Amino acid sequence: MPQMAPLNWLILFLYFIFIFLMFNINNYFNFNYPMKKIKISKTPMFFNWKW
Repeated sequence: MPQMAPLNWLILFLYFIFIFLMFNINNYFNFNYPMKKIKISKTPMFFNWKW
């Protein structure tokens, strides 16, 4: 029936928006940054004050 077409388009639009949002949420929460393996060693700095 032609009068039902707008409702079907709306449902299809909402369906694709839902899939898009689920895809983005999934990517956002499942992304992990790689761990850094570099170890930084601190060296103490000594100042000799010669007045």
